[in-house]
Parts: sequence; structure tokens; C-alpha cells
Amino acid sequence: MKPSDSTSATETASSAGSITTLEGLREHLQWALELEHSTIPPYLCALYSIKAGHNTEAIEVLNSILVEEMLHLTLAANLLNSVGGQPRLDTPQMLQTYPRPLPHSADSFEIPLLRFSPEALETFLKIEQPSPKTGPAEGNHYETIGQFYEAIQQGFRELSTSLGERNVFCGDPARQIMNHPFYSGGGSIVAVTDLASALAAMAEIVEQGEGAGHAQVWDGDTDVFHPDRDQVAHYYRFSELKLGRRYQRGDTPRSGPTGDPVAVDWNAVHPMRANPRSDDHLAGTPVRLAQEEFNRSYCMLLRLLEQVFNGAPQMLGSAFGGMYTLKSQAQNLMQMANEDGDTTAGPSFEYVASELRTVAHPQ
Repeated sequence: MKPSDSTSATETASSAGSITTLEGLREHLQWALELEHSTIPPYLCALYSIKAGHNTEAIEVLNSILVEEMLHLTLAANLLNSVGGQPRLDTPQMLQTYPRPLPHSADSFEIPLLRFSPEALETFLKIEQPSPKTGPAEGNHYETIGQFYEAIQQGFRELSTSLGERNVFCGDPARQIMNHPFYSGGGSIVAVTDLASALAAMAEIVEQGEGAGHAQVWDGDTDVFHPDRDQVAHYYRFSELKLGRRYQRGDTPRSGPTGDPVAVDWNAVHPMRANPRSDDHLAGTPVRLAQEEFNRSYCMLLRLLEQVFNGAPQMLGSAFGGMYTLKSQAQNLMQMANEDGDTTAGPSFEYVASELRTVAHPQ
């Protein structure tokens, strides 16, 4: 994303999505919510496609990353609430059709919904790709998530200087989600009330995804499944699965992992059809009914999260619990044969309007 020599300074700033107003900051933080959420459906598909009793290490990786993506969603909501915004999750924007690019990115790749596979891992590595050390901040049409958050960090700093921190952090502190007993992943929830806490929240998101300081594989946390180990960032957790080996102390991004082997069985996976869609099946058929039920449940979860982030933080435990109630619905879909006889169904993650979510299941 290097502008040509003839590009004006104004055009360059615009193309990079620089943030110069408080309303622009709120808009970008809503985009951050869309970005953090967009990773959840593909990670869930990979996780739920793994057959019971197999690929234990891969399940640990996907579970840990999904919990941390929920943390990132919460942190993005805290950031938006801190500047007087209103987080929106129960919208069609949250569930655009897959495959799709990362929201507001440079569209350099698309994210499909895939079963756990080498192809899925390649997509996940693209999502979590660390930013280059010299990569520019990019608030729009970004290449990496780290560059997107760097633009938001710059926006926070510059607006705090020009408007004053008190005027930037004008949101209701009661909307901030605090550390919660239901959260069991690495890192911690940061209540955002000033510039320092805003920067800390964004550092938590970026370091968990790509590692610390553009140079380390570690994210600064302890492995939640193995407390005796330090935890690597999302990008490097996926790399361990791809390369079949764990990182150990002394390893770097350049060296790759040199620790214990990681076992992956690509055959112990349900053959979910890529990018499931409910309209691939006739109305009233078992697969379509099951997909529609899942979609209603998922959209009700988005609605619950929107309520949590808009003044009902005490409901966060119910929201975390809602993520787990979807598991049986998704795993049931993974065992339902498609009409082709070769693949199984899967969750389609399609938006359902609120007035259609109470449709009675036919007897």
C-alpha cells in the first residue's frame, strides 16, 4: 500500500484512513467490533468439525483463541464505550456472507468457512499475520490487523492532544466491562477510562494476535491449558499446528518452533462442505431446519452481547455461556449428510432478522 510519488499528502492520509475526529474514532472502533467478530465463525467451524476424541492439541489451540477473540470483542466494546459510542452487534454487518474479506481491509484475501484442514490453517495464518516492523498505520484498507490498530492508537493520541483526554473519554464508565469470573483465557479485560488504558487494551489485542514487539512469538501470558508453559500468540499457535512442533524458550519467528512435536490427524475431521448456506437445501429439509435453528441461536447471542455492551455488563456470564450452548447445534450439523452423500452440513452463520427468531420448530 505504498502511494505513488504523484499522490498528494491529503490523498495519502485519506487512503490510509487516518482518524482526525471523535466521530471518526467511534466509526473505526465499530469497525474493530466487526473485525474481531469476523474471525469467530471460521474458527468455530474448524473447531466443531473435529471428531470427538481426536486432535486434542488442535482443540486446545482453537478453544484458547476463541476465548481470546471474545476478549478482543469485549475490549473493542470498552474502547468504543469509553469515547461515547454505542456498540452494535445485532446487525447484518456482523454476518455478511462467507467467504468474505476482513471488514474494511485491503481485500487481499477472503475468509471461507472450512472444516479443520491445512487450507483452513493457511487462512487463519493470513488473518493473524504479524505487521511488518516498518508497516504504516492503516485505518482503512489495512493489510494486517496490527496496522489497523496502530491507526486507531494514533487517533487516540492525536485527539487526546487536540481535544484533551477528558473530552475524548466522555463515555459512561458504568458501561465498562471489568475482569469477569466467566472469562478463562489468557490476558485480561481492561476497563478503558483514559489514554493509558486505551493503549493497554489495544496492546492486549495486538500482542495476543501477532506476538510482542514485532519480534517475539510470546504474547506475555501463561498457557491456560498448560500453566507450566508460556503462551505464544495466535499466529504462532496456528504455526505450531501447521509445522507439527511447539515453540520453546529461545525460539524466534525466524527460527520457527524447535520444541516438542504436535500431533495432527487431518482425517479425524467431519467432511463439512465449504461455506455452508441454508439455501443450498430445500425449505423444510432436516439440514436446512437445523441451520436455521443455529442461525437464530447465534443471532440471539449477538443480541445478548449488544445488551451486555450497552449497559448490562452483569449479563456477560450468560453471553459466555451462550457460546457453549451453540456447540451441540453445530456438532449436530457436522454429522448430517448433505444431498451429495460425500460431505456433511455445517453452520452457515447467516443473519436472521429479530422478528423471525421465534419461529416455532415444526413438529
